[in-house]
Amino acid sequence: MNEVMIRLRMSTSDAHYGGGLVDGARMLALFGDVATELLIRLDGDEGLFRAYESVEFLAPVYAGDFIEATGRIINQGNTSRKMEFIAKKVIVPRPDVNDSACDVLSNPVIVCKAIGTCVVPKEKKRK
Repeated sequence: MNEVMIRLRMSTSDAHYGGGLVDGARMLALFGDVATELLIRLDGDEGLFRAYESVEFLAPVYAGDFIEATGRIINQGNTSRKMEFIAKKVIVPRPDVNDSACDVLSNPVIVCKAIGTCVVPKEKKRK
C-alpha cells in the first residue's frame, strides 16, 4: 500500500489556544501516525521519523473539526522513506445553527502539508 488515511475529530482537549484553536503540532502528530502505518505496511516495522523537510500550516483547525490526514511514500531508499502528507478539514461544527449542527464540506480545506523522511533500520525490516 502506497497511501494511507486516518480521519478523526478534534476534541476540546486538542484545543490549545483561545476560541478552541488547535495547536498545529497536532497535525504533525497525525502525520506521525500516518507515517507509522505506511512503514508497518511496507517494512513490517514502525521505523523512526528522522526529519521534516517542509511544513506548511495553511488554515486554522478548531475543536469539533473533522480532519483527514493522508500520507504517501514518494521516494524509497535502502532504509529511508520520503513521504508527503496532507491534512484536510472535511466536517465543521455549526454553532450558529445549534450546539450539535455540523456541515460536511463539499470542498475540503487543506489545513497542513508536509514532506518528511522516516528510517527503518535494516536489522528491523521484516519485509
